[in-house]
Amino acid sequence: MTSHEARFDPGQFDPDAPREAADGAPSDEGANGSEGPGRGRAAVGAAGAAIREFVVVVAMALALSFVVKTWLMQAFYIPSGSMEDTLILNDRVVVNKLVPGVVDLQRGDVVVFEDPNDWLTSVPEVSQGPVRDGVERVLSFVGLLPNTSDNHLIKRVIGLPGDTIACCDSEGRLTVNGVPVTEPYVKPGDVPSSITFDITVPEGKVWVMGDHRSDSEDSRFHDPDGTGAQGSVPVANITGRAVAIVWPFGRGGWLSRPDTTFAQVPAPGATPSTAPAEPVPSATP
Repeated sequence: MTSHEARFDPGQFDPDAPREAADGAPSDEGANGSEGPGRGRAAVGAAGAAIREFVVVVAMALALSFVVKTWLMQAFYIPSGSMEDTLILNDRVVVNKLVPGVVDLQRGDVVVFEDPNDWLTSVPEVSQGPVRDGVERVLSFVGLLPNTSDNHLIKRVIGLPGDTIACCDSEGRLTVNGVPVTEPYVKPGDVPSSITFDITVPEGKVWVMGDHRSDSEDSRFHDPDGTGAQGSVPVANITGRAVAIVWPFGRGGWLSRPDTTFAQVPAPGATPSTAPAEPVPSATP
């Protein structure tokens, strides 16, 4: 043999020959022992699966949030001081949308409702930029941000359909169906009403007033004929009952109904009770 080149007979092991997998196919393992294209494809597949899972989870979360916002709960922010001191500017509240409908309205409920008849003055929308505006609209639509639209108001229900409400008795208190009511939620320093009125709430409507009576353009200010027909809010306009303050955290808590304020008020047309008011259990928020 004149050459120093090694020769191998058929079937003899050649250390420099490409290695094959067990099934005879060439192996993807390189000369340095690492895996080649097969490992890359596996990594890409794993990443794709993770992305798909993330997209599905996000889509489900958005869908669930939209369902909750549409039929169960929705967040709103407080844009004015008309409900002080119960609610103050920039509070965030959660509204139970099962009220009214599944759950009946009650006197003393704090409710959010759509502007019934141009109560609100249109305020020009301040743009934060197209991207931020778009993101905020989407998140508000699905319920992940409080509703900041300018076509909703928040007030307290004072009278239900058929109730007769008047201001005021000899002690300056409102009367509901002939019974004077003491309102602990009225902002300290305010009187129950500086406007004299005597109205009957029409069927399908409620009479609402803000807790900050001297700074609330409520049913009293939108009833020019003094009958209650125009100032009362259609029940159909009510979005729901505010049940809790959720922001800021330091003010968080339930918005429960007053315990005794309306406890002795009779049904419309009934004779007022002469018995003294007795405490009743606090209603569930």
